[in-house]
Amino acid sequence: MTLLRHRVLPILPILTVLLAILILWHIAVVYLNMPFARDQATRAGQTPGFLELLPQTFAQERPVLPAPHQIAAELWDTTVNKAITSKRSLIYHAGITLSATLLGFAIGAVLGILLAVAIIHNRAMDRSVMPWIIASQTIPILAVAPMIIVVLNSIGISGLLPKALISTYLSFFPIVVGMVKGLRSPETLQLDLMHTYHASPGQIFWKLRWPSALPYLFTSLKIAIAIALVGAIVGELPTGAVAGLGARLLSGSYYGQTVQIWAALFMAAGVAALLVSIIGIAHAAVLKRMGARP
Repeated sequence: MTLLRHRVLPILPILTVLLAILILWHIAVVYLNMPFARDQATRAGQTPGFLELLPQTFAQERPVLPAPHQIAAELWDTTVNKAITSKRSLIYHAGITLSATLLGFAIGAVLGILLAVAIIHNRAMDRSVMPWIIASQTIPILAVAPMIIVVLNSIGISGLLPKALISTYLSFFPIVVGMVKGLRSPETLQLDLMHTYHASPGQIFWKLRWPSALPYLFTSLKIAIAIALVGAIVGELPTGAVAGLGARLLSGSYYGQTVQIWAALFMAAGVAALLVSIIGIAHAAVLKRMGARP
């Protein structure tokens, strides 16, 4: 009984929130899709009641808000029933978006860590570069992405790299901020102790600052990988791409396929959750290697 309680109680709040979301979702489906169902009945010369129209709100081909079962059916059809190489497979589109995401995330991680190290060791960098890094994130990505795509295309760079650079633009910021905070986290007493050992700046960095910054780094990486995915999707929109989750969203909006749009959104959320989970597993492994308590 105690074991069951320890396993059930932690997920009970999550299940409660999910149940509340599903209830509100079904109410919104009825409210938003009812006008179209009533209009269709009026055109057919019928005057059905609310209970007669209710099932139709959950079975429209192009609903204003798709029902959960419609999205689940679309996800099943475009992942299980379609070959991975098919242009109608969400796995195929997710793979294309994922490639740009990982490349942009890798560039952003390296850039963010290098900038953080430079900011920590150079006061001029801290006072000059850090404000510009913060200011760069005040520009909406929807305004920046088309400019990046157009400029790079004008010099002959197209394909994966422009989308990856948009992911880099979004993902490097949380890594810089997190690493600066982490590298500055050692207390003055710890730094003084290292100085009493006559430690060099390199020894202080690798033996004190870097281990102290690792928890901050992995937390920042979780945020950065999710933002990088958003950047890759946004990067596909201004190019008129024919593949990728962004292209799937774009084609769905062109033809009013709301079920397709929501399925692509759920696929993107699933990919982001998977990436964050992988970084979380790596975080736990590193902490265990460093001797942290489970």
